[in-house]
Amino acid sequence: MLRKTVFLKRRLFLKYTGLINLSPLFSMDYFKTTNGMNNTFDVIIVGGSFAGLSAAMALGRSHRKVLIIDSGLPCNRQTPHAHNLITHDGEKPSSIAAEAKKQVLNYPSVSFEYGTATRLSGQNKAFEIETGNGMIYKTQKVLFTTGVKDQMPDITGFAECWGVSALHCPYCHGYEVSHQPLGILANGDVGYHMTTLINNWSKDLSLFTNGVSQLNGEQTQKLQSKGIRIVEKPVAAFDHDKGQIKNLVFEDKTSQLLTAVFARLPFTQHCDLPQKAGCEITADGFIKTDDFKRTSIPGIFAAGDNTSMMRSLSVAIAAGSVAGAIINAEMIEEAF
Repeated sequence: MLRKTVFLKRRLFLKYTGLINLSPLFSMDYFKTTNGMNNTFDVIIVGGSFAGLSAAMALGRSHRKVLIIDSGLPCNRQTPHAHNLITHDGEKPSSIAAEAKKQVLNYPSVSFEYGTATRLSGQNKAFEIETGNGMIYKTQKVLFTTGVKDQMPDITGFAECWGVSALHCPYCHGYEVSHQPLGILANGDVGYHMTTLINNWSKDLSLFTNGVSQLNGEQTQKLQSKGIRIVEKPVAAFDHDKGQIKNLVFEDKTSQLLTAVFARLPFTQHCDLPQKAGCEITADGFIKTDDFKRTSIPGIFAAGDNTSMMRSLSVAIAAGSVAGAIINAEMIEEAF
């Protein structure tokens, strides 16, 4: 009862600090935790967003005893609407996730722990995970669906706009801002390629290099031939209303009216346990996996945003489903 009370207080804190919409989560199914249960599991999933929940469903339907450990801070927590996800187009990501949690926890072998994994030790078929609240769990397999942590630029208001009008993916959000004045906040090759991509959604484009342009001559000529403005003035702030940008403000106090800005931010892994365990990391900073979501360490799997630049709900859901099926198949093969 004490753990449930602590859990509820933390959820209320998130609600009233604006980090999560609590109402879809208010069901007893959501409070299904490991309280009173044996601490040994077939699979522990670290990260309980879309990839993790998808994997948990595949494993729960395979009668695997599963524990999901989640901190409750997904990277899309500010995003008001999810798109490019059939049957859920336009819904709030947190509402979709809440329904997914409810459905996953209907499987009696799946449990949920609100917290953070702080230590991983052991080897295939004999791992041990410790959480921030001091709980220690044993498991045969570990799946990391922990996502990434975006590194916000030092621009006033940007963080508040991230996921609302400062956007990462035109396939997820481009349609809603089509044919409107849009900006791309990037430089060099990344800026050039992002601008050519966003040009499909709007011809009223400005590339903000936030300082001296690093485009080569050919790239500059190509963009200018398409009527795309290249603005090198340093950016000072996003003038916004509850995350919806109104003007991009420069250090020289001038500004430009915009509907949205697309940006590709640097990131770090949201959880460093895979790296500490020896999992190989790609040159781009992702956890390296094969097509079946296996990392370089036997028994450790990864799926979702922490493994791929394709950051969308549909891709994460698909990756989690693959991971869950492969983990179950591997356990069958090892035990048969």
